[in-house]
Amino acid sequence: MSSDRALLNRLEQRAIEADQVIEYLKQQVALLKEKAILQASQREEKRLRVENAKLKKEIEDLKQNLIEAEIRNGVKQVPLPTAASVQSSSAICISPPDALATPTVIGKTPEMSENKKKKDKPDKKPDKKVFLLVFEGEKKQTAGGGDDSKPIDVSRLDLRIGRIITAKKHPDADSLYVEEVDVGEENPRTVVSGLVKHVPVEEMQNRLAVMLCNLKPAKMRGVVSQAMVMCASSPEKVEILDPPSDAVPGDRITFEGYPGESDKELNPKKKIWDQIQPDFSTNAEYVATYKGTPFEVKGKGVCKAQTMANSGIK
Repeated sequence: MSSDRALLNRLEQRAIEADQVIEYLKQQVALLKEKAILQASQREEKRLRVENAKLKKEIEDLKQNLIEAEIRNGVKQVPLPTAASVQSSSAICISPPDALATPTVIGKTPEMSENKKKKDKPDKKPDKKVFLLVFEGEKKQTAGGGDDSKPIDVSRLDLRIGRIITAKKHPDADSLYVEEVDVGEENPRTVVSGLVKHVPVEEMQNRLAVMLCNLKPAKMRGVVSQAMVMCASSPEKVEILDPPSDAVPGDRITFEGYPGESDKELNPKKKIWDQIQPDFSTNAEYVATYKGTPFEVKGKGVCKAQTMANSGIK
């Protein structure tokens, strides 16, 4: 019996040692893979550098051939502008081909010009390619510099108090309401909300709500929705958030510590709303918050759910 136990202990110890060896081998394999990837990257970079050097030399040779051909045809050579002057000149943006033209012909006859075009045509193509590479590179850099640098936080949202003037069921969807909502603008907005199963239609009439007003308008079963009603939400229950009792349509919802300017319209491709929404919730006192900071109408109070504490908001 004791010999069996000793054998079992040895086997367990060997199993532990085997696991340690396997883990060590995994680490070594990962290191080898990382090293191989790095070496391959370095080889590729070296190869590209060599090819780039060859291309530069070919371009310089072609330029020299072009200059020699022009000199043989009596074309006077004018020095090219320096790199600094080319970059500072707005002419490169307005008329790039003219700015990069190599020769200037003075006092040549029409016959000489025609002969020159026929003879030098193959030599001019590489110069055009060089220009296109430079110009397109500058274009990509300019496009990349226009990225939105504003932080992704609640200040990007246009949250306002709205009054639901009327609400009725969507003609083509049993679960949707179509509402006319006053958000402090000249004309009310049309809003489509999936609240039929959660809020009776009579409770939708002439009530205040918190509205998200800078989502991109979206068509929902044939009706364009121009805002969204903010609600405390759980899998079992949904409640429209209540603004302060003396709030009026158009009042802005603010958040202490987030003073940024709201976007005119949220870009759906950047999913700004999707990144912000998970940080919305009600606290233990039913107050609607963003990362713990209350939804507030300055000088009038905070927005709350009626009965839902510690729930999500959407």
